[in-house]
Amino acid sequence: YQRELIESERSAALGTMASMLAHDLRGPMTVIRGYAETFLEPSITLEEVRTRAEVITQMVDRLDRMATETLDFARGGGQLARRTVDLAEVLAAIAAGVEREIAGLEVQRELSVPAATSASLDIDKLQRAITNIAANARDAMGGVGRFFFAARVETTVEPPSDPPPPRLVLRLADEGPGIAAEVREHLFEPFVSFGKKRGTGLGLAVARHFVESHGGILTLDEPWRSSQGACFRIVLPLGGAAS
Repeated sequence: YQRELIESERSAALGTMASMLAHDLRGPMTVIRGYAETFLEPSITLEEVRTRAEVITQMVDRLDRMATETLDFARGGGQLARRTVDLAEVLAAIAAGVEREIAGLEVQRELSVPAATSASLDIDKLQRAITNIAANARDAMGGVGRFFFAARVETTVEPPSDPPPPRLVLRLADEGPGIAAEVREHLFEPFVSFGKKRGTGLGLAVARHFVESHGGILTLDEPWRSSQGACFRIVLPLGGAAS
């Protein structure tokens, strides 16, 4: 019985990895296929070929990182590859990447980050968390719609410190039907897709895992302004190791 239990747990872990890869590979593969097909156009210029080939190379590199990160997640952890970056530049690049990777989304940016603000982050993991939320937003809106990407830096006095530590606050919202009350309790559980035909139920679970690896939190927030769609709030400490 013990051997059977161990084999069952191993099979479940393999299923977790396979499902997560299927979920996360779709975005980069869509970009690669779309750009590769344009190479057949007779009017394409050499400069356009170079530009699109660079994007394809970046997507392939990202797929390789995803495979490694998925193994880390299935094993219950994985080290963050933190580096110090210019926060405003990184957020702008992530927003542009979301719009490029997820067809049908119009990303509305509201980035209130002071110039020269630095942060110690694992950019790939943060981008995956945001992209997963954006992909769910696209599905909730029927394949097309506006996605709101708001960011600001604020300080907190809990616990008291001098000076208060800064933190990044992100709000990611859509114009879909919102999250039903009966769904919210299980929203971040793995393999819970709530009726989506092609969903694996891992998008939000993976997003929360990567945010918490940074010592941050990911929660469902109140609707963004006049929209009644879903709104998620990410709070990340700026700098330092994850708590």
